[in-house]
Amino acid sequence: MKDKFTGTILQSDALAQYILETTAYPREHEQLKELRMATVDKYQWWSMMNVTADEGQFISLFLKMMNAKKTIEVGVFTGYSLLTTALALPHDGKIIAIDPDREAYETGLPFIQKANMAHKIQFIQSDAFKVMEQLKANGEEGTFDFAFVDADKQNYIHYHEQLLKLVKVGGIIAYDNTLWSGTVVASDDDEMAEYLRRVRTDIMQLNTFLAADSRIELAQLSIGDGLTLCRRVK
Repeated sequence: MKDKFTGTILQSDALAQYILETTAYPREHEQLKELRMATVDKYQWWSMMNVTADEGQFISLFLKMMNAKKTIEVGVFTGYSLLTTALALPHDGKIIAIDPDREAYETGLPFIQKANMAHKIQFIQSDAFKVMEQLKANGEEGTFDFAFVDADKQNYIHYHEQLLKLVKVGGIIAYDNTLWSGTVVASDDDEMAEYLRRVRTDIMQLNTFLAADSRIELAQLSIGDGLTLCRRVK
């Protein structure tokens, strides 16, 4: 069994590794693998900010099942989920990718270019709220098929309000890290890393908020660090 509140949310690190090595890594696109390894080389422990390969595999399949064509990504880091999305979209697909950290994005950019996916991506170095306000002002409300959010957790609920306007009825908003290393079931007395303790309340508030939101249907998945899918119904 694994230590509490570290790494995978599964019952053991060995089980998580089994899923990666048996199912995810053998099907991983070559440039995704290169991007993943380059992120580990540069960022070491912080490379965990990218989605896991099995979560990426799910997102890719899900986007293809949706026939998604226009997406928005809030929080990019080095771009594993971004490249995953680009590879899943058709040739004329479009992704608005927003992150204030251009340096991290440029770590993954050579692999995006090598995969011939750069033409699908409009990277905007900015605060996400400013970009979303501009998109609404440009008449793009209700035009996005899919949104993926992996950014500052304390703003997830605020992002939700904006994305519900940008994503079309029937479209999907996906929130990453909604189980937060399992700390959502921890007590205040449990030992955990400070970064986990600092954010767990925000994640718990988000989960409660989404469960009560009549504007969406939702499913929370125990993949990666927890992934919540919200389908806009009104």
